[in-house]
Amino acid sequence: MPLPFMTAAGQSGAAEHTDRDLQSPLPHDVREHWRRPYRPGPWRVGGAAVLLLLASYMLFSALIIALAGSVTGALVCLVAALAVIALALRLLRVGVWVSAYGLRRVGLLTTVTLGWHEVAAVRTVQQPVRWLGLPRTVQGQALDVVRAGDGEALRTLLTDHNADFLARPEAFDRAADVIETWAAESRAGA
Repeated sequence: MPLPFMTAAGQSGAAEHTDRDLQSPLPHDVREHWRRPYRPGPWRVGGAAVLLLLASYMLFSALIIALAGSVTGALVCLVAALAVIALALRLLRVGVWVSAYGLRRVGLLTTVTLGWHEVAAVRTVQQPVRWLGLPRTVQGQALDVVRAGDGEALRTLLTDHNADFLARPEAFDRAADVIETWAAESRAGA
């Protein structure tokens, strides 16, 4: 995933990029690439950072155990650290991804991909939503997708109380609008 904001070219074109974002809801020239139409939220990034910190401690302990002479203990610690690193990376990929081909909902353990021809509607609804994915529910907004064939609703894509949008209602509104625009333009073009 390119990070243009970390390069000198990204710094010089930052004002130009934001102007282009304001003009078009779909600022990407290459529509075939899968992209997340919003940035990961601070809760998601913070959780992944904590997991990576834990993994660094586990790797350091694997080194100490290996120097102490227990190779099997060091290997167990190394494998556990690699599993935590994989979990942190997967946590960062969780979310909604769009392209010209369709809509992809990436979860921690599963991924569901729908072609635009399979999507009947993408809409924002008011409903009880889970707070940070925990069992506690609060009243909020959710972005739902209805399948074209059977009218069955896909599991909620985004909520304004998940790890990406908690305490950032404007970011949720922008992301929901962009995803709805992708759906409308892609269904109209198909």
